Amino acid sequence: MHDDPKFIRTTKQFKQRKPAAPRRRRFDDEPVRRGRLTEEERTHLAELRDEPEPLPLPDGADRWSTWDSGGHGPQPHPEWLVTDLAAVDQELGVLKTGKEADVHLLRRSVPDGQSCLLAAKRYRDADHRMFHRDGGYLEGRRLRRSREMRAIENRTSFGRGMIAQQWAVAEFTVLSALWQAGAPVPSPAQRVGTEVLMQFLGSPDGTAAPRLAALRPDSGELDDLWAQLVEALRTLARHGFTHGDLSAYNVLVHRGRLMLIDLPQAVDVVANPQGADYLRRDARNIASWFRSRSGDETRFDPDELADLLAAEANLR
Repeated sequence: MHDDPKFIRTTKQFKQRKPAAPRRRRFDDEPVRRGRLTEEERTHLAELRDEPEPLPLPDGADRWSTWDSGGHGPQPHPEWLVTDLAAVDQELGVLKTGKEADVHLLRRSVPDGQSCLLAAKRYRDADHRMFHRDGGYLEGRRLRRSREMRAIENRTSFGRGMIAQQWAVAEFTVLSALWQAGAPVPSPAQRVGTEVLMQFLGSPDGTAAPRLAALRPDSGELDDLWAQLVEALRTLARHGFTHGDLSAYNVLVHRGRLMLIDLPQAVDVVANPQGADYLRRDARNIASWFRSRSGDETRFDPDELADLLAAEANLR
């Protein structure tokens, strides 16, 4: 019936033509909604519509209080600590900078009400310089999730972020345990992500307590500070810890009382295979400073201190 060659050729081509592939979904395509909304979806949409606009911050404030986020320090909370959710935080400057973290001074206050000063230690994220001291200290702190451990060991961006969070968690955990044990450490207030908020050691005007390294104590003051130090280190050892990086720069003297700071690398002397070595290194470092200030090489024996602490930690 259709003998025209042109018609036959066109018909064959039509039959051989492959069906067009379905259009690939674009990332910005709107999902096609079929059927009715569930009760849960209707509730969620109603909440979105009714969500209030965020309240403007009072003049001078940098953020609302983060007290409703993260973990809190041991109870009962100190009376000076502001826990009101209506409080705001104001940045007052940088107290200390370091390779792993910076410490900022923060005022938390309720407008026309109570206020307190806090030291905000903020560990650097994956975009900043890598931690330089994590290898040995992380022994005994292994994570269960192999993906996280592989990322940490390979120092991927995610892994470096995990290390930063580990340091914050470690310091907050150790501070909480030692504070409850009566050790001379700053009172831990809260931790949110890689930020640790703790008691500010200094005067009400924001002047920080001096480091031990900056002092020039006389013989009597030196003996008193040494006695305080030995008792503080015995408390740590009794609970299975040594500072891990102890020096005259990681000790403050606040109102005549010696205070230990910078504890993220605190070593579990039992779980860490190098625990005894870290303990002896801490004793040697701090005893050397006291000897240099006394001018008497027979005083403040580092080996005697190390043996005392090892016995306290049941390492002997």
